[in-house]
Parts: sequence; C-alpha cells; structure tokens
Amino acid sequence: MRIVSWNIQWGRGADGCVDLSRTIGVLRELDADVICLQEVAVGMSGLPGNVTEDGVQRLWKGLPEYAAFFGPAVDVGASDGGRAQFGNLILSRLPVGQVWRHLLPWPADPTVPSMQRGCVEIVVDHSSGPVRVLTTHLEYYSAGARLVQAERLASLQQEACDAEATPPKGKESNAAFAPRPRPSRAVLCGDFNCRPGEPAYRAVQNDVSSSPWRDAWSALNEQTPHADTVGLHGAEWPAVPFCCDYFFVSSNLLPALGGIKVCADTAASDHQPLVLDLF
Repeated sequence: MRIVSWNIQWGRGADGCVDLSRTIGVLRELDADVICLQEVAVGMSGLPGNVTEDGVQRLWKGLPEYAAFFGPAVDVGASDGGRAQFGNLILSRLPVGQVWRHLLPWPADPTVPSMQRGCVEIVVDHSSGPVRVLTTHLEYYSAGARLVQAERLASLQQEACDAEATPPKGKESNAAFAPRPRPSRAVLCGDFNCRPGEPAYRAVQNDVSSSPWRDAWSALNEQTPHADTVGLHGAEWPAVPFCCDYFFVSSNLLPALGGIKVCADTAASDHQPLVLDLF
C-alpha cells in the first residue's frame, strides 16, 4: 500500500499561481493507493490567488478512480450564499469502511492568529487486514494550541486501541450501533507545523496506548536527519528549508514499513509530497 501526504496550499505553487491541474498531475505520477491532502479549499475567495472553485470536486474529477472524504475544519458562509471551506481531504482507491471527521482542540490564544484545525480518519481494506489512515494539519502560530492538538492525536490512537481490545456491544434492532472495525494498526500523516524534537512532535508519540505512534522516517533511517519538506523552491515562505511534514505509524505497524521519501522535485506547492510504502 502506498500513501501520499501533501500540503497542497489549495493548489498554489512556489510561483504563487493556483493551478490544481498541476497538483493532479503530480499525484497521478506518484500513483498512491491513498492520498492525504492538507489545505484543500472550497470557495475560499479570501485566500491568496482568489480561490473560488470547489477544490474537492476539482481533485476528485481529476482523479476519478478514487473515493473522496473531505473534512472541513473551517466552514463558514460565503458571500454568494454558499459555503467557504478549508480542511483535509483523503482520496482512496482502496475500499473504505468507517470514516471520522475530528475537530481538534482550539484553546484561546489572543496573542496570535489561529484557526480551527481537524483530522480526517478512515479505515481502508489492506491485503493484510484493515488499517486506519488519518491526516491532519496542526496550528501554525500558537505553540500551545499545537501541543494540545498533538496530544489529542495521541489520545485518538489510545481510543482505537481500547476499542479494539474491548469492542462496544452492538444493538440488533439499530444498524447505527453495528460493531465496525477500528483497528489499532494505523498511519497518521500531515503538516504538523513543528520541527523534529519540538514539544508537539514528541507529544504525538507519547506512550498513552498499547500501540503508540512512531515516526516512520526515524524508524527507517535511524540517525539520518529528516529530509526538508518546505522551503525547497523559493516560495515566499519559509526563509530556510526544514521539515514539518511527517508520517507516524502505530508501533504494531512498524514491521510493515517498506520505505519513505520526500519528493523534492515538484514546485506545485510550498510543501513537498511525502510517500510511504507499506508491505
């Protein structure tokens, strides 16, 4: 199973131009089974580039072999009477079971800008059994908000481990209560807006469950520093390259790791796509 994680900046490349056809072209070349995207916009005209189109529909139509699962973290009224949305999108060409759309904690911090953040979680059918895939985008400006959001991601893994160990009782007369798989084997990816070793990075990997999150890059590359995921192609941000995009896997999925890489060539966003392969 190949999974791609990419903050696409609503299709805005390092050149400042918004072009989702360019984004789609890169994704086609990567040929992933599951695509996890952050900063997907729907009718959000106030963004740089004046994004009025429905980014979810554009991506889905450009990649029709995938099913789309969108989780808007920001969802507000638009001037045309519709909705303006901004969030995370998962595209899957593998069968998908249950889907969750989590809103992450948003503690008040009047000193800096901030926005509501979220996490989309799905269960996919892998050849070795069901696997959860989660994608997220944590707060940029507020370190305090980013930390509690990272802690919530650790607790989501704890919830899944607990549910797998002691499944909830079903109710025969109501299909909504039917037991459904929420396996502890899982992949978490996205833009975490923190560098390796910072508090939020460490908090994601807190040992709060029977199979906690572990950084896939470090597991596969031991002492090799993380490859840079932003600042490679001269976009207006950041001033210097660094890593803030990650794949974490549950510890019981570590034996299935096949490879991880940063696709450094494309300038279709201010971030680079990450690719994870699982056996």
